[in-house]
Amino acid sequence: MSLSKQSGFFAILEEAAKTHVSDVHFMVGKPPIFRLNGVLYPQEAHPAYTSAKLLKCIEEVFNKEQWDRFNNERELDASLALPDGGRFRINVFWERGNPAMAARFIPQLIPTLEDLIAPEAAYDFVKRESGLVMVTGPTGTGKSTLLAAMIEQINQTEARHIITLEDPVEFMYESKKSIIAQREYGSDFISFEEGLKHVLRQDPDVILVGEMRNLETISATLTLAETGHLVFTTLHTNSAAETIDRIIDVFPPAQQAQIRLQLSMVLTGVISQILIPKVDGMLIAAHEVLVNNTAIANLITESKINQIQNVLYSAPDEHMNTLDQELRWLVQEGFITKETAITYARNKEIFK
Repeated sequence: MSLSKQSGFFAILEEAAKTHVSDVHFMVGKPPIFRLNGVLYPQEAHPAYTSAKLLKCIEEVFNKEQWDRFNNERELDASLALPDGGRFRINVFWERGNPAMAARFIPQLIPTLEDLIAPEAAYDFVKRESGLVMVTGPTGTGKSTLLAAMIEQINQTEARHIITLEDPVEFMYESKKSIIAQREYGSDFISFEEGLKHVLRQDPDVILVGEMRNLETISATLTLAETGHLVFTTLHTNSAAETIDRIIDVFPPAQQAQIRLQLSMVLTGVISQILIPKVDGMLIAAHEVLVNNTAIANLITESKINQIQNVLYSAPDEHMNTLDQELRWLVQEGFITKETAITYARNKEIFK
């Protein structure tokens, strides 16, 4: 939806976009709060919101169907477009009987893989014809941005038909060598299960599934990858091994052996990332990378997920690495301090 200059949010979101904040929070009893480089900054120049004022502002930027969904479901994901083309992904919700909103800034310019200092495996994954590529990590760690950079790399270099299923649509692509169809939950398809079921009839080469949310979407996504398509998606998991476990554990025990076999065959790779502070106060992504090979596939099939970390550690020539290996590289390159590496390391002793 577009946001007019008459909206009470306009000046605040425009200010946030210009100062490159990552998030803006609106809560009753507080002024707007910006998140910049991971730190929250209350904007004291703006007055605190009352419940009535914040609810009126939220109502102004929704259409009737969205407003009804918000009132019926008590929360809503949507996207906002500023007049100058800037965009925000928003979530509106209720807390202690009051409305609240979190807005995530989406840059107009899609960063390149080089801009993001993406792992070498990302360049390999976008050249694949089929398979499942997962980008994982906690909320707010740049998963959508890395996915967008990979999709844009394909868009600029390959003649493919790319279809995205998102909630909501975030980065806006312009078809280049590829043609891209972006579909938004609620307006372009009624459920991820239905959208995934019909996408095969739309002649895709590459499919982006915004998030694997439940057993149905995970099952459908695995099937899409199995049918010869290149599928990108996300999960909220903290490591490559945890990602494998999460997918398998969502299925009933009687199906898990079959799912382990299916996953071992369709998986291309996993990039798990976190954002950590650089020496200059900005943030940088640190990655753990899994590339599926015979050793990884056998460990998945044999349910020896706890041994995956050993393969990641010992296969740098296949563009795999553990998080601790990348933290060590970031220290050596001067991006982060040794103290920061120790804070985020899984095995802190190797840095001490």
